[in-house]
Amino acid sequence: MSTPLLICDDSNMARKQVARSLPDDWDVDISFAVNGAEGIEAIKAGKGDVLLLDLNMPVMDGYQVLETILKEDLPTLVIVISGDIQPEAHQRVTGLGALDFIQKPVNKEKLTEILSAYGIFTKGKADTANPVKAGSPAKADSDIKKVLLPPVTAEPVKAVEKATPPVVSKEPSAAPEQELSLDPELRDCYQEIANVAMGRAGDLLARILDVFVMLPIPNVNLIEVSELSMALSAVESHESTSGICQGFIGAGISGEALLILNDSSFQDVASLMNYQCTLDEGTELELLMDMANILIGACLNGLSEQLDMPFSQGHPVVLGQHRKISELIATNAAKWKRTLAIEISYGIENYPIKCDLLLLFTEESLKTLNHKISYLLE
Repeated sequence: MSTPLLICDDSNMARKQVARSLPDDWDVDISFAVNGAEGIEAIKAGKGDVLLLDLNMPVMDGYQVLETILKEDLPTLVIVISGDIQPEAHQRVTGLGALDFIQKPVNKEKLTEILSAYGIFTKGKADTANPVKAGSPAKADSDIKKVLLPPVTAEPVKAVEKATPPVVSKEPSAAPEQELSLDPELRDCYQEIANVAMGRAGDLLARILDVFVMLPIPNVNLIEVSELSMALSAVESHESTSGICQGFIGAGISGEALLILNDSSFQDVASLMNYQCTLDEGTELELLMDMANILIGACLNGLSEQLDMPFSQGHPVVLGQHRKISELIATNAAKWKRTLAIEISYGIENYPIKCDLLLLFTEESLKTLNHKISYLLE
């Protein structure tokens, strides 16, 4: 009898990666949920005897799902698969009843090891228990992949067909149309990659400051320079800020990372970093540089690991201190045109600290980035 298994993750890319990482000879009936609320309903409908759960989701996050499972005593075995790799996150989910924790991107061997350790999966058990299916594990795996793979190719193909209906004009119009747009499938991929990189940076910050870092769902958009201020939605427009900019470059990819910290956050950051001296502009600049080194470096390393591409970082440049967001952006606006912007707004539990990290990739980098991502989808 097939095991009802539920994969709950807001990223389409992550759901596919997890499904493809399941043991090859495991007889499972896979269902998907795009947020925690859908996940709870699926469990109640008998679709989740085993739940592979993400933490960072809209509507209802993974922590809320675990709390609901405990409160309502729902029949499911939970393994968390998340980009949030803070030690505190691990402790919290196991404290809420999760069997174990796996970091993203999911590793097939690690997942199989954990499923086996808890007796959820036993190698060869499916063949013995289901002799009729014993000769066809490949068919069962193929069926799963048929459910998962079509969206990867179907959506981009439709986008090209809509953008270039006349056969004669197909080649001249297809390339620029693809460069100037960001379809939902690609946005989802960029968001998931940013989510993993964000988790790496959040973990480092949490360990250094001995705090719990609250991680958001990254915002990913292809925007004009004039929209950059609007993109920083997590920073109050009426509050003064200070910012650092640092360029980075890889093979065919270039961009800039902006770290923007609300001025009201400096006192708390200084306290957490054990700064003993009086706060002045020089000390605040030192704090800003420290935060930039932690978050920008770790986030770019996270991206580098996933894209299998090293990045060289330039020297950090001060955009300004105690200024409005629009003024910080205007400092280097001449260098930025249309850009792929990834915004990550970090928060620290029990502290009113607001810190935004904005990764800006040049439009010319999109071709290389899209090519790299296509390998992750295969």
